[in-house]
Amino acid sequence: MIILQKENTKNIFEKAIRNTKLEPYREQLLQGIANKIAITLNNNHKVNVNFICTHNSRRSQFAQIWAYYAMEYYGIGNGNSFSSGTAVTAFHANTIKALETCGFKFSLEEFNHQNPKYIINYENAKKNILGFSKLVENTANQTPFIAITTCGNADENCPVILEASSRFHLPYIDPKASDGQENEKETYLNTCKLIAGEMGVLFKMVKEQLA
Repeated sequence: MIILQKENTKNIFEKAIRNTKLEPYREQLLQGIANKIAITLNNNHKVNVNFICTHNSRRSQFAQIWAYYAMEYYGIGNGNSFSSGTAVTAFHANTIKALETCGFKFSLEEFNHQNPKYIINYENAKKNILGFSKLVENTANQTPFIAITTCGNADENCPVILEASSRFHLPYIDPKASDGQENEKETYLNTCKLIAGEMGVLFKMVKEQLA
């Protein structure tokens, strides 16, 4: 029997970046976000980035975790990533499974049947990150932050985000449609790696601009 060796987070991240093929409009969008993050870092020596999606259970969580990894990968130690939503649900189990496949470790920080809180890290991580579903105004989201909406509903339903210093719309296709289907695992993992690649490109752009 052949046993497949699991790739580590670094290998998956670097491969995802290499596999990222951006349309010109998408590259310009990422560059615009990177410019704002870099300006904030150069001026304030700190930046908070908050990824916002309606239920804060899938795409925004993927983005938060991979932004956290990307900042550590590129040595951006004074950046924080958060995620939130316009409604509270839970960190979806399929999202967690995909991230665990990519080497992230989850441990319970606070048990709750509806919305548990997880301490998340990876091998040789410099710091942990807290993951759970929460509203935009939750005090766990350090302010001010650069708001990045990852779904159309969140972008439309948040006409004003008072805590945001800047705002961008970076949409992803929701993997929710695959829930309970044969392609569920593959769809979530593909979404996970897609977002990993774009976060890698984004924060590489940031790193190149830092003073």
